Amino acid sequence: MPASSESSRVSKKLRVYVPATVPMLRELVADREIRALNDTAFAVTPALREAYASGDDEELAEVAMAEAARASLRLLAEEQAAADLRDDDAGDESGAAPAGPVFRRAVIAADVDGATLRPDLDDAVVRLSGPIPYDRIASIHVDLAEAEPEVAKAVEVIDAADMGDADAEFVLGDAEDHQLAWYAAQELPFLLDLL
Repeated sequence: MPASSESSRVSKKLRVYVPATVPMLRELVADREIRALNDTAFAVTPALREAYASGDDEELAEVAMAEAARASLRLLAEEQAAADLRDDDAGDESGAAPAGPVFRRAVIAADVDGATLRPDLDDAVVRLSGPIPYDRIASIHVDLAEAEPEVAKAVEVIDAADMGDADAEFVLGDAEDHQLAWYAAQELPFLLDLL
């Protein structure tokens, strides 16, 4: 019999990794909270521990963060598609350069209560119970400028990579070779001013 959602709820505080984009980070600063898309985040879960029997907590946290960073690519692909639609609707009358996404992956690390394990979706997936207040943010992780060309290419092929395309997976690997830079939560407004 499948476990009820109540029994799969994590009762203690859990470090989660929330995929984000630069506009989402701006909303976090403005609203002093963030709601993950579909309340989906990533964490070191029992299923992830089982899948990586030899990894310690730090290594497993890196795996969960990498999953969130890949999900950030999917969010960037959605932003790119929305920008393309806006450009198509606006036509070429304005003469302005198209406004697309900032091609930097972003991950928000936060400590939350009440997350629900979702091993049916993937080993590291958790469902959050609501928005995350700013004071629960532990750190922010964002690509540096030098990663943007590879991230932009990865955004173009993320769907193909999800379908198992080996060439697309190689392009994703180039983007994922870039380490996300670490920022304290209080540094986020200053970081956004520089972008």
